Amino acid sequence: MTGHARADVARPYDESADAHAAIQQALQEAQAQKKKVLVIFGANWCKDCLELNKSMQGQSAALIAGKFVVVKVDVGQFDKNMDLSAGYGNPTKKGIPAAVVLQADNSVLYATKGGELSNARRMSEQGVYDFFNQIITRHQ
Repeated sequence: MTGHARADVARPYDESADAHAAIQQALQEAQAQKKKVLVIFGANWCKDCLELNKSMQGQSAALIAGKFVVVKVDVGQFDKNMDLSAGYGNPTKKGIPAAVVLQADNSVLYATKGGELSNARRMSEQGVYDFFNQIITRHQ
């Protein structure tokens, strides 16, 4: 995991980060490590975002670390980094957290379109694991 993925557990979305630069760095790391980039759009006020973050550090941690370079992008009150969301097919349209999986060339492999993670606090750790495992299986 990169430094971007090790953000403070209580505030996993760095509100002062340059998300564009973080994604560019993650793309370079993904190319070097032969991984994909997992971009999670969220906010520290969002309970589902915090629950997803917690779940990603549990059972799913090894799976995610083995396949992805993770970048967490703060969307504020849906007033920050929305240009990034729009550029990746607007996965935040139906709520956050939202996820995008990128190839190392910045092309989109997968993006949540229907708020698939917006009920993360109701998903079990196994449910989160299954969600990411399914993405990995489909896009190897």
